[in-house]
Amino acid sequence: MSRPFREARISRDAIAQNVELMRRLAPAPHVMAVVKADGYGHGAITAARAALEAGADMLGVADLDEAFELRAAGIDAPLLAWIHPTGADLAAAAEAGVTVGINSIDQLRRAVAAAHRGAIHVKVDTGLSRNGVARDEWAPFVDELAAAVGSGAVRLSGVFSHLSNTSPDEDRAQIAAFDEFVDAVRAANLEPGLRHLAASAGALDHPSARYDMVRLGMSIYGLPPEDHHRDLPLVPAMELSAEVVNVKRVPAASGVSYGYRYRTTSPTTLALVPLGYADGIPRHTEGASVLIGDQRMPVVGRVAMDQFVVDAGDHPVAVGDRAILFGDPRATGAPSALDWADAAGTIGYEIVTRLGRRVTRTRA
Repeated sequence: MSRPFREARISRDAIAQNVELMRRLAPAPHVMAVVKADGYGHGAITAARAALEAGADMLGVADLDEAFELRAAGIDAPLLAWIHPTGADLAAAAEAGVTVGINSIDQLRRAVAAAHRGAIHVKVDTGLSRNGVARDEWAPFVDELAAAVGSGAVRLSGVFSHLSNTSPDEDRAQIAAFDEFVDAVRAANLEPGLRHLAASAGALDHPSARYDMVRLGMSIYGLPPEDHHRDLPLVPAMELSAEVVNVKRVPAASGVSYGYRYRTTSPTTLALVPLGYADGIPRHTEGASVLIGDQRMPVVGRVAMDQFVVDAGDHPVAVGDRAILFGDPRATGAPSALDWADAAGTIGYEIVTRLGRRVTRTRA
């Protein structure tokens, strides 16, 4: 059977290997594998199964739709979802055994009113100013939480927050704030359950932030969570490629793609790759390249909706050849997702999560 026209090959072995590596580098009593955003573009079900087999004992997703997708696939591992609209079916979450993140007094009240009676993890804002119980609500929130737990309306099984990864001092301030909230919970005669603050970057950089569980996201897909982690021996779990669909020889001074941002300087061979910004390829790329055969070749001209052009020079290229945009440089010599992120002025997270539905995910 022929390979797909546009393909993201996903390696479960790489995901498992990365989980095992992170468990050694950032040991904690428990590990959550974060598989939100369709497993950071790798496929949530594939990523979840690989991570669980490698020793993760909890899964994390953003919302209940993502959680229910995993349950429908037969994945029954402990599972936390932490972003909920006002109409979220918290009772259905409890029935499915999905732990919900509670981010405010209002959400706590809705859980009680919905006869939720399931497990909750309380998200506290320790300085990121996003989701989480705001500091000026800590005291009344803990009072209502104690009443809700005491009545059996909810079960408190965890307290969590998220680091900003801004600077060591600011991260330490968030750790101190987190400890302060946990102390307030205990002062109300409640057990906080699993305490978790550190995602991949925090788990690597701040051993004191590992608590009872670390949340591993980007690292398990083989990309460093921050620039200063680029030397870690993580294995990229995705290889993105497409079949070359057109090849032509052009003279010097030929304009390429919209706006002629690139003109050839000598006679050269151009290859057309059928991936564009509709597939998640960044429109603005300076210095991006692909691997065709054993040669890296530059992406030239403006990336279009469905296609981009590669300048192959005098290297042989034929219709039907595979152009690898990114993968594992150590294994194949291909560019990495970080190379594309650098070329686009963004981060590796965005490169792998933005791939569109025209790209077929396959198992490596």
